Amino acid sequence: MSIDPILIIYVLIFAGILLLVEAIYLMVFGRSISLNSRMNRRLEKLDAKQSRIDVIESLRKEATQHERTTAIPFYSLLAEKASKAQIAFSPVMLIVMMMVLSGAAFLALSVMTEAATGLRAALASIMGVGAIWFWVSSKAKKRLTMIEDQLPDAIDLIVRGLRVGHPFSHALAAAAREIPDPLGTELGLIADEATYGRDLGEALMAFAQRMDMQDLRFLAVAVSIQQQSGGNLADILDGLSKVVRARFKLFRKVRAITAEAKWSGMFLSAFPILAMLMISLIKPDYYDDVKETALFIPVAIVVFALLAVNVIYMRKMVDIKV
Repeated sequence: MSIDPILIIYVLIFAGILLLVEAIYLMVFGRSISLNSRMNRRLEKLDAKQSRIDVIESLRKEATQHERTTAIPFYSLLAEKASKAQIAFSPVMLIVMMMVLSGAAFLALSVMTEAATGLRAALASIMGVGAIWFWVSSKAKKRLTMIEDQLPDAIDLIVRGLRVGHPFSHALAAAAREIPDPLGTELGLIADEATYGRDLGEALMAFAQRMDMQDLRFLAVAVSIQQQSGGNLADILDGLSKVVRARFKLFRKVRAITAEAKWSGMFLSAFPILAMLMISLIKPDYYDDVKETALFIPVAIVVFALLAVNVIYMRKMVDIKV
């Protein structure tokens, strides 16, 4: 039993598809779409002499376009992650990208393999859809992590603006100019909407619900309560900033404590597969005596099912909510 080189080809094709979708994304929207820029996209658009109304409409469309696609049966499963990642591709464009990537994968499989046409079509479809799913999920995870890291600093900047006498909307706009993407653009968009009459508490809560982030809900609730009943918002937000930082500190401590258990679980889950691969490389005929028996396939399926259950339970054991 030896490792089929065709599996390596499949993995390389899938990796190439992932690089292709990122390259197309950057080519269509430019480097400004990257989250590594020090100036947020809202300021870049304003610096390019675009009107404030056009900038608001453009950014609001990007932020909400994926929330209106729940009627599409398959795409509704991806819409939530695409909304959190704020993918600039429209829902139609994402579906078109799935087709384009599936076509590219089919072409690569046709050139590099001799599989049957039906198998190539099935694998190409899986690769095209899977690449978009994996790409959007990774973008959403990265964006949420960056917003969580930026939020305490943004709240501190808002508190400083409030303590020197600025109203909340002006303090929010000032913080938006200092914070890079992704949070800088979001706060700037909320400040612009407030300028044109939208309630700040409502705008913050809509942002918190779209990101599904508890700390943002705390911020929205604090602003809404202060608007209705008054109070020293600077002291409230200062306390919120300390709570958010304490939660992050506790979360990192929990992550450090559970790191050993996580790596142990990963090792125990991967070891049987790695052992099988090493045995196949060192002694390719090791399984020849049993692989033709009637029980080989059923037992192999049971073993892999138990490994999957092991992975799920190991993750649940170390997934501690903070």
